[in-house]
Amino acid sequence: MDEGLVDLLREALLAAGYEYDAVVALLGGEAHAALSRNETTPGLRATSGGSALETLVRLWLLQAPVTAEAAERALPGLVAPLCAEGILRRSVGEVAASVDLRPYATDTGNLWIASDLTPGMDGGSGRVGTDHVLGISSASTSLALLTVREPIGRALDLGTGCGVQALHLADHVGQVVATDVNRRALWLAGVNAALNGVTVELREGNFFEPVAGEQFDLIVSNPPFVISPATEERLVYRDSGLPGDRVVEHVVRTAPQRLVDGGTCQVLANWMILRDRPWEERLAGWLHDCDAWIVQREVADLPSYVELWLKDAGLHGASDYRERYDTWLSWFEEQGAEAVGFGWINLRRTAEPPAIRLEEWPWQVAQPLGDEVAAHFARTEQLRRLDDRALLAVRLLVRDDVVQETHGQPGAEDPAEIVLRQQVGMRRGRQVDSATAALVGACDGELALGSLLAAVEQLVGQAVPLATVRELVADGYLTLPPNG
Repeated sequence: MDEGLVDLLREALLAAGYEYDAVVALLGGEAHAALSRNETTPGLRATSGGSALETLVRLWLLQAPVTAEAAERALPGLVAPLCAEGILRRSVGEVAASVDLRPYATDTGNLWIASDLTPGMDGGSGRVGTDHVLGISSASTSLALLTVREPIGRALDLGTGCGVQALHLADHVGQVVATDVNRRALWLAGVNAALNGVTVELREGNFFEPVAGEQFDLIVSNPPFVISPATEERLVYRDSGLPGDRVVEHVVRTAPQRLVDGGTCQVLANWMILRDRPWEERLAGWLHDCDAWIVQREVADLPSYVELWLKDAGLHGASDYRERYDTWLSWFEEQGAEAVGFGWINLRRTAEPPAIRLEEWPWQVAQPLGDEVAAHFARTEQLRRLDDRALLAVRLLVRDDVVQETHGQPGAEDPAEIVLRQQVGMRRGRQVDSATAALVGACDGELALGSLLAAVEQLVGQAVPLATVRELVADGYLTLPPNG
């Protein structure tokens, strides 16, 4: 889009107050919740006053045509050029949206995100074109909340789509490169970068091909990870063209080559869980040259998974729906799959022997988690440098958010159970014995660990193994000094 047109559009959006909080307040709780279910009637009832904000909400969020006069009042002098750019379309007396354009709230302010129109509104057809560009989704939000937000030099948004991750990266990265195989996605990502006043270098190509030979401090990717036989019509935003979970495997195996030493890669992904092999063992086989922290957040049974993505493609109720469903399940059976896992893959490039942690964690966490990911890898590096003798000389601190919970019969002399629980990050809970609880409580940074261990053993009559201390540090209950 022409830079001048972008500036005028931004000014019109600001003048109308077209920002997230204002839109939520205008719609009200019920209409906003209905819109999240793709129902527009409550929203239409709430936006009948004719203000510029109401017109823009009707036009873009509710996908309802507005009168040409209303559109001109809300977007003075912009209707014709936006129609020429493919943002709007006009018929006799009415203007409608050709793409979605909605406000999006972040920790640092307000963004506007353009994408293709949401399918299936008010029970309409959910079918989309092969080059459909998805807007803000739960997956894109999850990755944004997971991403490490340290100031760095270069970052890569691999498979950028409409550019949500790239816009977030622009807040703390000197140079942002965003790639996609979908040319329409790159166009919309460019519109979004310009509209939000950020610089993103857009490159067309498959996977890492557009950045061959380059390295980055951070790579983020929400790849087209839907696990399928790859025999159906390809929806580029979710289907890689590779069968099974090979797209995720490819990203994980290739990313280390594109990372600087100490660089981080974060991927939101699906993976197959096979009948005859633990998922942890299978994914560990993809890893090399990186410390890794992989968290399985959800497990979907195969029928539920197939139903989800057939409905996402708008095929529920189609004449060949049962045939497609059966074919997909048959393919899963041939692969030896029993379920599909969903979760986070965090990698950090290292020249040392890699430290690998794979775990299942379906419980609630405290978002955002970027600081926790960074802290995890920092703790990993610190512990790697400390042999047992060096660790005994360290003055440990209990993390501020850790609390102790005790359980037992009323009046009992000693609790039957002691649990240490975190209030932030992963919100881990760990059952400990009285000696370990005493040690953690005494970690105030005053005495070296060796002295504390000796004192606890003398007072409680029970030793705390050094391996237990390492686990408490690795899980974030205890913290090492910065130069530890």
